[in-house]
Amino acid sequence: MADSSTQSIIIGAPPAQVAAVICDFASYPEWTEAVRRTEVVEEYEDGYASQVRFTIDAGVMADEYVLAYGYAEDLSRIEWHLVAPSRMQKAQRGSYDLVGNPDGTCTVTYTLEVELSVGMIGMFRRKAEKMIMDTALKQLKRRVEAAGAA
Repeated sequence: MADSSTQSIIIGAPPAQVAAVICDFASYPEWTEAVRRTEVVEEYEDGYASQVRFTIDAGVMADEYVLAYGYAEDLSRIEWHLVAPSRMQKAQRGSYDLVGNPDGTCTVTYTLEVELSVGMIGMFRRKAEKMIMDTALKQLKRRVEAAGAA
């Protein structure tokens, strides 16, 4: 498996509000630039998605894949893994860890581990991972804070 990368960001909203945006997979195409389509394939009895199909197009990388999700009871951790290899990925594991801060904000830590089907020099892979994570966290922050201001 590939090395994992981790990044954090502080979002001006409580963890429950951040978790609600992360778990609203149907809305991802509205606020995540690379996501073209999402489809909840399976749900748990409580209504949370257990498997979600993603169609992405990030210019140099287009792919369709299904992720299986697991949730901490208090939604302080949302994790996923690739159900089966896709055209571009052999494996993917990731998580969001949400920690409430005394000032009402939330620290979100995003961990991602991707093993591509195509070869990529380590230096370029790490740069791509950093860009993907950086973009994802900034877009999540923008979406949550815009929803809170509305």
